[in-house]
Amino acid sequence: MPRESKVVVVMTDQLKGPESQRDLARKQIQKRRNLQGGVVAYVVINAFLVGVWALSGRGNFWPGWVLGGWGVAMMLGMWDYYRGPITEADVDEEMQRRR
Repeated sequence: MPRESKVVVVMTDQLKGPESQRDLARKQIQKRRNLQGGVVAYVVINAFLVGVWALSGRGNFWPGWVLGGWGVAMMLGMWDYYRGPITEADVDEEMQRRR
């Protein structure tokens, strides 16, 4: 009986393999689309704020606070996207370091 359960587990893992790769690809596409939408919103809204600042007398550059804070958040989003998902090569490399 235990041997049969091991076979079922192995077969189940083999069936999940391609599907999990597809899921990872789908998540990466979703991250890219979210990042693209965030960049568009960043540019449009900050251009509007700079326009308001310019039309209101050009005193202290207060839109810089929004540009800077939101810019840091955008950089973190880009870092998360470009580092990508964890691959088997990443796991193998970490295993080699631990030996």
